[in-house]
Amino acid sequence: MRSRLIVFICIVQSVLLLGHWFLYVTWRAFFGIPASSAGVKIALGVLSVSFVLASLRAWYSHQPLVRVWYTISAVWLGLASYFLWAAVLCWIVVGADRLFGLGWAPRSIAAVLFTAAAAAGAYGVINAAWLRVTRIKVALPNLPEHWRGRAAALVSDTHLGHVRNSRFIRRVVRILARLKPDIVFLAGDLYDGTAGDFEKLAEPWVELTTPHSPPVVPYGVYYIAGNHDEFYRDAEYHGPLVAAGVRELNNEKVEVDGLQVVGIHYRDATHPDRYRAVLRKAALDSARPSVLLLHAPYHMEIAEEEGVSLQLSGHTHGGQFFPYTWIARRVWGKFIHGLQQLGDLKIFISYGAGTWGPPMRVGTFPEIVLIQFE
Repeated sequence: MRSRLIVFICIVQSVLLLGHWFLYVTWRAFFGIPASSAGVKIALGVLSVSFVLASLRAWYSHQPLVRVWYTISAVWLGLASYFLWAAVLCWIVVGADRLFGLGWAPRSIAAVLFTAAAAAGAYGVINAAWLRVTRIKVALPNLPEHWRGRAAALVSDTHLGHVRNSRFIRRVVRILARLKPDIVFLAGDLYDGTAGDFEKLAEPWVELTTPHSPPVVPYGVYYIAGNHDEFYRDAEYHGPLVAAGVRELNNEKVEVDGLQVVGIHYRDATHPDRYRAVLRKAALDSARPSVLLLHAPYHMEIAEEEGVSLQLSGHTHGGQFFPYTWIARRVWGKFIHGLQQLGDLKIFISYGAGTWGPPMRVGTFPEIVLIQFE
């Protein structure tokens, strides 16, 4: 396991070094002597290794300086991605200019493309910080009459850690308190996988749960683990969540006022046979409505065969920011986002509330989903 991790880190760092070298070569070619100064070389050299080093340090520390270092490195990683695309386009446009004799100045071409890249990065950071509420209506067969008109909130992929921390989750909780859902579902990747103060990160959920009489969310807050949550030992974050009144569904079914709610961990849903066995053990009554809480939209045909009515997932982030949204669309198809249908199974896939890696969103948006049952 350790050797695989070292190989992975080496590959990532090599790609980053190559990308920064290409960026330097392009800047030097298009902007001349100022772009080849010692200061530029040193800055690009430091930035090329900053994200990997910050990530390694972030595994073990959540001190303020580490959080700042990690955040700056993550923002630069996203911005450098757009700069890299701008660099590629510079050479393509100059080639086209020479082919067709357009007479465009190379410096002007580069200035326009790199300005556009910087603007896209800035927009992505602002857009990722603007949390929206997506409202949908879902009709479930044989829904008990007392559930009609009730609302469930879906929160996925908050990725609490060094970029988004206790201030962010307090904002999420304030929005939920304002929406007044009857039940809240947390669909995994609550945490980012880095070190954190889990007591402080879990504390805001108390505002919605059982210590209040009546509770703000009358039918509770339910959580299942995503792939990033599995980077931790359960003991690290589980206790504070439970103490805050959040119920973790550990591959089990619970009855919530006549509604069947099933939660399955990410790691168990990645294996089809294990996934099917967990669902069958839950003993769903297909004649009654059920909600499956599962981090990723995996093996949906199994959920449909086992009689699940509605699956709630996240994980995809929609690709998070363009052009990686195109790649994610090819991987997930229509199950990248939104309310979809597979046979009798309805699936809603959320873009998520937070971000992973670069805190940017271009072509997607962060969301809390409010589902009204019909």
